[in-house]
Amino acid sequence: MLISKQLKQQNIAEYLIYMWQIEDLIRACGCDIEHIRQLLIAQYPAELQAEATQWYEDLIEMMRREEVMQQGHLQINKNIITWLTDLHLQLLASPKFPYYSAAYYKALPFIVELRAKGANKEEPELETCFEALYGIVLLKLQKKEIGEETKKAQEAISTLLSMLSTYYIEDKKGELEF
Repeated sequence: MLISKQLKQQNIAEYLIYMWQIEDLIRACGCDIEHIRQLLIAQYPAELQAEATQWYEDLIEMMRREEVMQQGHLQINKNIITWLTDLHLQLLASPKFPYYSAAYYKALPFIVELRAKGANKEEPELETCFEALYGIVLLKLQKKEIGEETKKAQEAISTLLSMLSTYYIEDKKGELEF
């Protein structure tokens, strides 16, 4: 939970991937706070365990209410995709951000390929990007090899999302002019 607060302020893309991982960890623990206490919260310093317990309990309750205990994402995480998509479209529409547009067009062939391979065509392109990076995170956690083409896609998509995260912070501070 401290990591989530820090990531949300510093890098919204990493925050979103982290929160997707937390959703999956909660599911892996059967949405059972006692299992989460034993597996995850016990590793926190004693003075943070009560706060961590409350944070996980709140997330579990949200997952129950929103019916995403088996799959899907919390609305708070979906909202981030929506905000980032709005910002992404504004950046692309503005002539003031040529480097962002260039990063997008470099990532676009990979996005198109991912969508052709079965990604949900109704979801925003950015969600496809996040799903690709999250899939790579899962492969790395499983110690599976990542191919060269996947590494190229990861680099292009990571660059795009990193730039978007930087602009997101500037936008939240009111420092971004389109």
